[in-house]
Amino acid sequence: MASCTLCPRQCGVDRTERTGFCGMGPMPRVARAALHFWEEPCISGEKGSGAVFFSGCTLRCAFCQNYSISHEGLGKDISVGRLADIFKSLEDQGAHNINLVTATPFAPAVLEALALYRPGIPVVWNTSGYETLETLRMLEGAVDIYLPDLKHVSPRLSALCAGAPDYFERASQAIREMCRQTGPAQYDENGMMRRGVIVRHLILPGCTSDSMKALDFIAESLPPGTPVSLMRQYTPEPWCSIKGLDRRVTDAEYDRVLTHFKYLELSGFTQEKEAADGGYTPDFDMTGV
Repeated sequence: MASCTLCPRQCGVDRTERTGFCGMGPMPRVARAALHFWEEPCISGEKGSGAVFFSGCTLRCAFCQNYSISHEGLGKDISVGRLADIFKSLEDQGAHNINLVTATPFAPAVLEALALYRPGIPVVWNTSGYETLETLRMLEGAVDIYLPDLKHVSPRLSALCAGAPDYFERASQAIREMCRQTGPAQYDENGMMRRGVIVRHLILPGCTSDSMKALDFIAESLPPGTPVSLMRQYTPEPWCSIKGLDRRVTDAEYDRVLTHFKYLELSGFTQEKEAADGGYTPDFDMTGV
């Protein structure tokens, strides 16, 4: 893997010799592969989403709830063949889809695994949104559902939280490409998504103006009807030292953003206050790996 350029960091590292910005080497590293019930209703359904949590991250937000895998690299290196077996196992367990969580550092390996075993259920690319167009075009035809974040609009905020002042520039281009690939959202007779894009936005404390700008972009620049998941689950973590991010989102902050969401007539999903609970973070204990 000479000169890795899979993500916007463009670190150019040969990951067979040393780790890239993502902290990963050449082999897929997975921390958990199990049925997951805490995604949007049209993803988790009643049987659960077949979530494969990959280690490493191209963004590495300071407030990440999955810190042990995104920053510390917790996980187990596996072969492409084992990854294909995991896809089949999750499908056999009744998963509604195969949900690839932060898989960008391993995009080529994922494509190899899907060539070995293509599930008869949708494949979900669950991402921070910090993607290159080149990597997304590699995935075209292999991914049925994109589940990107749109975290920040402000370059200052994205630089502060993730050292990525170009985040919005990259993510906005990436999400447009995802919408081009999948077309409008499609659902089965039970309301489960079969194809399409759901854009997630996590409200941060003290950052409601940026949240409203993110919603404006979705309303103005994405195809009408693109589902949005407005997330209230921000939970302050001890490893995040950024001033102002040491508290939860208040009712007033959430109501302000929710009112704007409704004003723009966006469709999708919203979260209740109870979502801001660290108990919703899964155990990264190598289950299913």
